[in-house]
Amino acid sequence: MLEAGTPYPLGATFDGDGVNFALFSEHASKVELCLFDANGINETARLALPECAHGVWHGYLPDAKPGQVYGYRVHGEYLPQRGHRFNANKLLLDPYAKAVLGRYVIDDVSLGYSSLDHNQPDAQDNTHVAQKAVVVSEPFDWGADAAPKTPWAQTVIYEAHVRGLTQLHPDIPAEIRGSYAALVHPVMLAHYKKLGISAIELLPVHLHADEPRLQKLGLQNYWGYNTQSFFAPESTYWSGRVGTTPLSEFREMVKALHGAGIEVILDVVFNHTAETDELGPTLSFRGIDNASYYVLNPQHPDQYENWTGCGNVLNISHPRVLQLVMDSLRYWVNECHVDGFRFDLAPILGRLDGKYTTFAPFFSAIAQDPQLSSVKLIAEPWDIGAGGYQLGHFPVGWVEWNDQYRDVMRKFWLHDGVTRAMFARRFAASSDTFHKGHRRPEASLNFITAHDGFNLRDLVSYNHKHNHANKEHNRDGHGHNLSWNCGLEGPSTDEGVNLLRLRASKALLATVLLSQGTPMLLAGDELGHSQQGNNNSYCQNNEITWLNWQNANSELTNYIAELIAIRRECHALSINDWWTSQPDAAGITDVVWLNPSASPMQPHDWDDHGGRAMMVLLSNQFLVLINASAHQVHFHLPPLSVGEWTMRLASTGDTQSDFSGRDCRVAARSITILQLKTN
Repeated sequence: MLEAGTPYPLGATFDGDGVNFALFSEHASKVELCLFDANGINETARLALPECAHGVWHGYLPDAKPGQVYGYRVHGEYLPQRGHRFNANKLLLDPYAKAVLGRYVIDDVSLGYSSLDHNQPDAQDNTHVAQKAVVVSEPFDWGADAAPKTPWAQTVIYEAHVRGLTQLHPDIPAEIRGSYAALVHPVMLAHYKKLGISAIELLPVHLHADEPRLQKLGLQNYWGYNTQSFFAPESTYWSGRVGTTPLSEFREMVKALHGAGIEVILDVVFNHTAETDELGPTLSFRGIDNASYYVLNPQHPDQYENWTGCGNVLNISHPRVLQLVMDSLRYWVNECHVDGFRFDLAPILGRLDGKYTTFAPFFSAIAQDPQLSSVKLIAEPWDIGAGGYQLGHFPVGWVEWNDQYRDVMRKFWLHDGVTRAMFARRFAASSDTFHKGHRRPEASLNFITAHDGFNLRDLVSYNHKHNHANKEHNRDGHGHNLSWNCGLEGPSTDEGVNLLRLRASKALLATVLLSQGTPMLLAGDELGHSQQGNNNSYCQNNEITWLNWQNANSELTNYIAELIAIRRECHALSINDWWTSQPDAAGITDVVWLNPSASPMQPHDWDDHGGRAMMVLLSNQFLVLINASAHQVHFHLPPLSVGEWTMRLASTGDTQSDFSGRDCRVAARSITILQLKTN
């Protein structure tokens, strides 16, 4: 028999003697708790939650234990024209589920509406296919685990996919490849250490579903931007080893990464759910309280606003939906020790009455939270709604993916039309965008490649996207990539083409790692991995996206490691102050911009659209010689009153690059880095 219980915390909470169940549904008339056997097949009891306080239905089940399988049936009106889609024939997943049995497989029985009349509820019971929640209580020994708390100025982010990172690694046991456990196998920890990265940003690890359209095509949502549960770890990334669970293995992964000094940042999707549009399945939120959880079209409440392009938008302005998001974030910080979050389509979180504002409830909630305000917060600063491009407009303390940096640097190295002034603005943490209020250079997250779009190998190997494997007739994916195939589309055996591609790749890598701001690398770029020209690989759970370790380009790996070492040694890049180009108290100037003749840049140098070469002197310590032209450039080095210039790193060792000590010839589309030696 259910007792009254308490309305907080939401979800299923074991207290040692029983389980408290609490579910928010403002508009429901009745909520039933359905209990199942351990396999989730046979229903053992159906009990009405006895109390409702402030829209939270709750009940306490004495003697219930962790491992109890359950779901909800929520009663109420089925009136889509008023925004309500209750259907008690559908067993629903608890939004606070921390473990889930089963996966969503497309089936008409999961639809809440009748196939004959969409304004009528479907009468079929979905119990046999419905996903079910599991009561979780998993103590974990964190031991001496401590968050690395790497300052932003020392942060180098490595964006990776849990499965794709290790699925093909020959030195990892086959039974754990592609799992949380494999991500911290000794060979992987050694790789991270060699590179010198400080944080791993993981593509979504929340339990997700494959969209009906993909299932019909025989494809999967590989990236995972289609969340079903904001608390449950994705179970397909679990090795399945005896004595472990998805949660325990995830925690072990975090603990091992922390032990190696590496932070864990999660890519999270709080802008929409896997229930898609009004024709999508009823799995959880839609059947629990559609009018509260989603942003509905004001003129047509039977339809959803679609600022995400995914069919629906979570209504973060609603206090209980905001509570869900905040509870999820705190869960991953407190219970799983993660160090930060990257928010997909983040302007949606900042919308109030449909318009973006830094005074939105979500930003206020984060700012006042003593835990969440101190972790790393990264925004993807655009969505597809009106006014959705918000680069530079996030609150103090937030870091933003800088697509303007990406586009300018790609265009500078692979095309033309970018002046030295445009290059310098992006190289200096896009100060024109972020140097305002109390924001710091860290706010510009600089990247050349990311999971979305061409990876580095393909950026210099393809002029056009080749997304035929996505089964959308190559219509999907961005068409404006600013890529360049260096003279031949796709793989090449031509030594000249491959040398040019190597130079351009290294120049792009050097640029992102020597720019002021927060650098991000895409996993696999250090290996020379190719996605065969696919610039929208979200549905490719196969060798297209799995990193090819056997054919890894060790030269690129070593090059990146040296660049990160230089970044850490360079004072101008290891502090979080805006560059001034003025000497400090010790007489050291953070940055000096020089033309190839070693003269200070003049206005005509900055604005020359044909100017493709320059020097950047950082902290009187490192001289970066930049040649984005199609031919070799002869640089005259700035004179020294003490010490000498020595070669630190060249893009390639071919005959087009030559260093004499006073002069330096730099090959086309490449960078050479010199260091001042004073002893």
